[in-house]
Amino acid sequence: MKPDILIDALSLLSSMTGLGRYTYEISKELKKADDFKYSYFYGYYSDKLLEISDAPNVKSLKSFIVKNSFLKKIVRRLLFFISSFSAKTYDLYWQPNFIPNEGIKAKKTVTSVHDFSFILHREFHPKERIEYFERYFFKNIYKSDMIITGSFYTKSEIMQRLDFKDDKVRVIYHGINHDVFKVYDDLELDIKLPKKYILSVGSIEPRKNLLGLLKAYNLLNDEIKAEYKLVLVGFKGWENREIMEIVNNNKDNIHYLGFVSDEELAKVYNLASLFVFASFYEGFGLPPLEAMACGTPVVCSNLTSMPEICLDAAIYCDAYDADDISKKIEIVLKDDTLKEELIKKGLKRAGEFTWKKSAEEHVKVFKEVMGS
Repeated sequence: MKPDILIDALSLLSSMTGLGRYTYEISKELKKADDFKYSYFYGYYSDKLLEISDAPNVKSLKSFIVKNSFLKKIVRRLLFFISSFSAKTYDLYWQPNFIPNEGIKAKKTVTSVHDFSFILHREFHPKERIEYFERYFFKNIYKSDMIITGSFYTKSEIMQRLDFKDDKVRVIYHGINHDVFKVYDDLELDIKLPKKYILSVGSIEPRKNLLGLLKAYNLLNDEIKAEYKLVLVGFKGWENREIMEIVNNNKDNIHYLGFVSDEELAKVYNLASLFVFASFYEGFGLPPLEAMACGTPVVCSNLTSMPEICLDAAIYCDAYDADDISKKIEIVLKDDTLKEELIKKGLKRAGEFTWKKSAEEHVKVFKEVMGS
């Protein structure tokens, strides 16, 4: 009889962020294997993995709740309460999102911890999120028999801050959907885009350093700005008023697309002259690799895990220095030889990351934890 594994899939009920992408892609690959029987927790228990396009009404409801900090507190407590109503004890419970649900019954627990920004950079998060992590993270994380994380950088942070032995923290890199994020010959796209543009992808929130990018773009000389516009893709996170004011006041040069589908995003990557990712903090960071897979040269922040993930396939900038970001953008845009070199290295580096490979490593961890 196959072991029963429960996956917390609550992140699939809202707009697809890095966490939702990770949960969905790994869960999809796990289903293809015949090792285990899988169930999913969405605030209710189900044997169905929701597709990205599923449950639009539920996603709309969650989006409404996310905007109300009081409602979020109530809902989180309610989810802990509801989860305890299942009489079933699972062989293993995988929590892809930091904090094991204390109401779920399982013989073994594996938790994915993606970064420590909630400790190191409290200013990057809403107050209620910090309060939630302070209340539940350190209390519940020790229910885990194993921790999975996406980079050796984050593992070093885990080892510094949590009392887990080295062999109980496993680094498994994320992947890329190469069926979608690839170089396209046919680029029909319904979205209206500038002829040439610099692209940045990520939620509109402080951690992504879009203010720094906007300042860097403004520092470019008028000739470059006339030739290359700035395109931003990503859903509106929080603390985004100043960013959106700048965008709305500079619509001739700055284009905000909001959230777009993966298929559209891949083509937006393809058509970009340069991808810039000036984030302050990433536990892994998918967008630079997605851009590389689409044949787009990358300028990337030199902080946290990003040099580990991108290696020599990107040009690095100081995220805290708008002038340096601007200079690195200009260097790449003006050097066709460098662009071609970055594209070649980027395609090779991105090809090393697949969700199939990542899922296989997750299966190894699950089997190890269950002792089989």
